[in-house]
Amino acid sequence: MALDRRGFLAGAAVTVAGVPLLGLTPAQAVTPEVAKHPFPSGESVRVLVTGDAGTGTATQWAVADAARAAHARAPFGLALGLGDNIYEHGPDGPGDVQFADKFEHPNHGLDFPWLMVLGNHDNSSALPGDGGWLLRGNDEVAYHALSARWWMPSRYYSVRVPEQNPVVEFFVLDINPAAAYLPPLDPYWSGTGVFMAEQAAWLDRALAESPARWKVACTHQPFWSNGPHGDAGRYEGLTVEPVNGVHVRRFLDEHVLGRCQLLFSGHDHTLQVLEPGPGTRGTVQLVSGAAAKTATGLPAGGAGAHPARFDTRHQLGFMVAEFRRGGIELEVVTVDPGSGAAASEFRGALA
Repeated sequence: MALDRRGFLAGAAVTVAGVPLLGLTPAQAVTPEVAKHPFPSGESVRVLVTGDAGTGTATQWAVADAARAAHARAPFGLALGLGDNIYEHGPDGPGDVQFADKFEHPNHGLDFPWLMVLGNHDNSSALPGDGGWLLRGNDEVAYHALSARWWMPSRYYSVRVPEQNPVVEFFVLDINPAAAYLPPLDPYWSGTGVFMAEQAAWLDRALAESPARWKVACTHQPFWSNGPHGDAGRYEGLTVEPVNGVHVRRFLDEHVLGRCQLLFSGHDHTLQVLEPGPGTRGTVQLVSGAAAKTATGLPAGGAGAHPARFDTRHQLGFMVAEFRRGGIELEVVTVDPGSGAAASEFRGALA
């Protein structure tokens, strides 16, 4: 059946509990229908950081098994899921069985809030990962109402932990409109359109009002990366705007860098702890996108351009970040999918 995609993007009326999801903002957040796992309330916040996990394959399960073992030794309080949550095209409705196969079942026993980020594969249209059907991501927002773990009450939002006198605040952003390989036909969703402008205004206010000791931005697409996708403004080595991510670069440069201590991203199937530089104004870029796939054999867009404390493109794994008022500690854990063996490859203070 033929689909008028322009008409769908402009006029769709996706709803959950009577709330329209087109361009949903934090003020219109979806109300849960199930009891959600509570957020940590202590002075130390231990966070599991994964990305690009949603395959449902043995590799995702191997990484999740290693995370379960780490959780048994030292419990996590919450997780960050940095996008591409449902490969390859994203879900078809909030009741899609893929949520069970590619999130709930692999992550059994990891019973804490998962702050979820929308990725390009979660918003696919004609081709996997093209980012051209942005309303598909609203199915993941709607799933917030149905899952105890999955936390995505809006396309972009923030969470303070603990809620009172927070140690850290996570600012979960949706920059897919600025990074789509198929630029949206509806100007509302363009890289400089209403959705991105409203998100920027919200973020500016939220950062200015945040009392948290640490401020952490969470995106799918990175600002800097030594992996195949490369840097915003030069994604895939392209010079053609806007598909090279020039609007991503401008958004992050104007609203995140120098204002958040950390920027966690996925997209590249790598594990990177990059050194901050003048270009990031002190913000540390971390890439954790190896929870199910690696970048082995793919062409290099980033080509190792940025100094890194740790950088691998051929190993699966995840990161662990522990936030205390006095500092931030990071661990990078790699996982052998054959044996399931996990190794701590990097430990260090980020602040």
